[in-house]
Amino acid sequence: MNEALTRRYDFVAFFDVQDGNPNGDPDAGNLPRVDPETGHGLVTDVSLKRKIRNYVSLRMEEQPPYSIFVREKSILNQTIEQAYISLEIDLNEKPIDPEDGKKRNKAGQGQGKEIDRARQFMCQNFYDIRTFGAVLSTGPNAGQVRGPVQLTFARSIDPVVSLEHSITRMAVATEAEAEKQGGDNRTMGRKFTIPYGLYRVHGFVSAPLASQTGFSETDLELLWESLLNMFEHDRSASRGLMGTRKLIIFEHSSKMGNISVQPLFDAVTAELKDQSKPARGYSDYNISINREMIPSSVNVIER
Repeated sequence: MNEALTRRYDFVAFFDVQDGNPNGDPDAGNLPRVDPETGHGLVTDVSLKRKIRNYVSLRMEEQPPYSIFVREKSILNQTIEQAYISLEIDLNEKPIDPEDGKKRNKAGQGQGKEIDRARQFMCQNFYDIRTFGAVLSTGPNAGQVRGPVQLTFARSIDPVVSLEHSITRMAVATEAEAEKQGGDNRTMGRKFTIPYGLYRVHGFVSAPLASQTGFSETDLELLWESLLNMFEHDRSASRGLMGTRKLIIFEHSSKMGNISVQPLFDAVTAELKDQSKPARGYSDYNISINREMIPSSVNVIER
């Protein structure tokens, strides 16, 4: 069932990492991202959206209407061009200018109704476009899409410690390396981890914007499923043990919402049970919801 959204949603998700690097910074030698002023760990919204995309791709097997637009090594303009081809819009024909009836625009750029048709096609077929939005005007013009779902950076509840480990591979890549080592054939490297970190991310779902992209109740359920399972098929040696621990959803009773989001997020707290020692597991934290701060018009769903 693909019912349109009639309510606004806001949510808080908690995930943790043990002995891993949740989001390396390429500008800092792939060290875990950290707020330099506070020492709190960071994970970008882009990283989390990538994990959601990957989960949906595996779960729905890349079949429309759940195809993924931003895929690894994809060429986006070619994908947009396929929308024009599927709609049987000639990319080589110059559209007629409605002002004087002359063909003035550049070939293949689309115009008016053609752009709207292409944008609608992309929203209908690609889950990540109708969820997160996209810029579709980089080649054959399909306009721009404002996504109804947005995420913040995730931030660790407490400061994290970044550790550096020396690692050894008992092999080399080339004969020249082997000759230099006299047959020892070892390759040294570095690995960066944090011992433990519990991260908190905030998210928003706009019903008015969902109506523009076609993001439905079915898409919303898939989003919740993805948030809960996005690390289950994203395992790697560098990321250690990662997993979603808790998802708290605020369901408003109206399309525009019943209260601003800040009091809802303020009602959710995560505290270290024993402040005298560093956290090394999820059980070291207590997550609570102050329901007195939440109006009766907002339904709290815990997953």
